[in-house]
Amino acid sequence: MGTMSIRRLILHMSWPMMLSMLIQALYNMVDSFFVAQIDERAFVALSLAYPVQTLMIAICTGLGVGINAMLSRRLGEGRRDEASAVALNGYLVYFLAWLVFLVFGLTLGSSFVGFFHQDSVVREYGAQYLTIVTTLSIGVCMQFAAERVLQATGDAVGPMVVQGVGAAINIVLDPVLIFGLGPFPAMGVAGAAIATVFGQIVGMGFGFFLVSRNRVLVLRLRGFRPSLSTIGDILHIGAPAIVMQSLATVMNLGMNKILALPAVTARYQDGPVFLLGAYFKLQSFVFMPVYGMNNALTPILSYNYGARHRRRITDGIRFALLVATGIMAAGTLVFLLLPGPLLAIFNPSGETMALGVTALRILAPAFLFAGVSIILGAAFQALGAPMYSLVVSLLRQLVVVLPVCLVFALLSPGLVWWSIPIAEAAACGAAFLLYRRVHRTKISALEEA
Repeated sequence: MGTMSIRRLILHMSWPMMLSMLIQALYNMVDSFFVAQIDERAFVALSLAYPVQTLMIAICTGLGVGINAMLSRRLGEGRRDEASAVALNGYLVYFLAWLVFLVFGLTLGSSFVGFFHQDSVVREYGAQYLTIVTTLSIGVCMQFAAERVLQATGDAVGPMVVQGVGAAINIVLDPVLIFGLGPFPAMGVAGAAIATVFGQIVGMGFGFFLVSRNRVLVLRLRGFRPSLSTIGDILHIGAPAIVMQSLATVMNLGMNKILALPAVTARYQDGPVFLLGAYFKLQSFVFMPVYGMNNALTPILSYNYGARHRRRITDGIRFALLVATGIMAAGTLVFLLLPGPLLAIFNPSGETMALGVTALRILAPAFLFAGVSIILGAAFQALGAPMYSLVVSLLRQLVVVLPVCLVFALLSPGLVWWSIPIAEAAACGAAFLLYRRVHRTKISALEEA
């Protein structure tokens, strides 16, 4: 952390996280691809259910931050019995999270999509999918628990195996259960949901197996008692991460509601909701590598900030910005040059395709601004200014985008797509200004060790 070439270190620590997040993006894409072959309303239903899935992932990710921090600290201190207790309490927390998702699925799973759409077929499709993926989410919860325990013990490959196995099962089962094959009847949207949760449950099983074989941390069930203080610490540490991760869900829900307003649907029907869902699926393949680098950059900068290595901090931020901008530039070019083939993955109607080609080209430049904001947000967190990171995230995903989207929807619905580039540009400008302040007050004040 303090001696390896900073560029090599960033790449070395980033690639496992990048790959893991790309696998997660693949999970989301596979369902959408096959469901889109049913009809356009089926894909709209998945798009409306998608924010609930992202919220579940946000909660699981945030809880993982708390578990990882506490578990890594106990292992670093050589207190392995306490580390085992933290891990077991972590599993318990994820189990409680599943109970929350279960209650949501049983009580609101069938009515949630109806809040955003009035079409009876869309509502039925959405109810089927959402009820299954929430009530049977025990797999994804316990899969996250295993991944975080493995990460805390220094195993970078295990989490990728857990996710990869689940994604492979999902890919194989999706066409079988959706369209039917041999003894399996065609189950449509419900089949997509079953394929997803079955893949997650298989991943959960592999996670249990890998954790049981881990030599760094041995979980001791004998004599285990739940600890309210440990659970409270996990929630306390993970809560800010949950809030940050949940902003994307709020943005998605808000835009879905705005795009379903009569002023929009009277002109474009379900086209904008369909396209927003397609955009979020596609852009995840561009954003996920940058988020992987973001996760790797934070501990690197934190370590070197504590060691007072000013040059390594500034070089690391510059290099991360360069790589992130390169990734986002590639994504921008693909969206500008190939919007039609990208949208064809989701089998849109002719009118939706025409609208979507224009929409993706408008949305493409937002990537460049977003890459800068994400990397500088990691720097703020690492350098002891987490509120700056929160400010940037709020500007990107809430404060600017939703009001601008609403105004455009009411005045000129064809302009709604500009709300995302405008929000990203505003957040990027704010991130630069805040980084100048952090550089002046924190980085420049360091003396080289």
